[in-house]
Amino acid sequence: MRHGHGHRKLNRTSEHRKAMFQNMLNSLIKHEQIQTTVPKAKELKSIIDKVITIGKKNTLAAKKTLFSKLQDKKSVAKLTTVLSKRYENRKGGYCRVVKSGFRFGDNAPTAFIELVDKDFNAKGQDSGPVQKKSDNNEDAQIKDNQEETKDTKKTKK
Repeated sequence: MRHGHGHRKLNRTSEHRKAMFQNMLNSLIKHEQIQTTVPKAKELKSIIDKVITIGKKNTLAAKKTLFSKLQDKKSVAKLTTVLSKRYENRKGGYCRVVKSGFRFGDNAPTAFIELVDKDFNAKGQDSGPVQKKSDNNEDAQIKDNQEETKDTKKTKK
């Protein structure tokens, strides 16, 4: 029996596991919600709780420890500024795992792992800049185009 023998191995080498959890931590900190399989989410839960606890200290040593674990300056900055203020009165339990059915291809059980009191605007930050065109700008552009065509018709005659 495997009593007290650490965590799930997830059929990966130790280097692959470490890199996978580092990427998942960075994604979870950035988007505050990710979808993955249930065993990965359960393992990630304990890791993210420890990382947020370190981030709440907001000292230089804590920042160096976080950077060694995450290898991403933006994630460390978000942990020490935004998330540390959000969870300063909470003693633990910074994330939750919500089961979400089964994956289509291999029928693996999936789950959402999300931060408690998450920011709903943080989801999908990597999608790139979205340019919203207002109706006023479109109307102004149409009028400008019509005036230009009138001017060119006058000059041609």
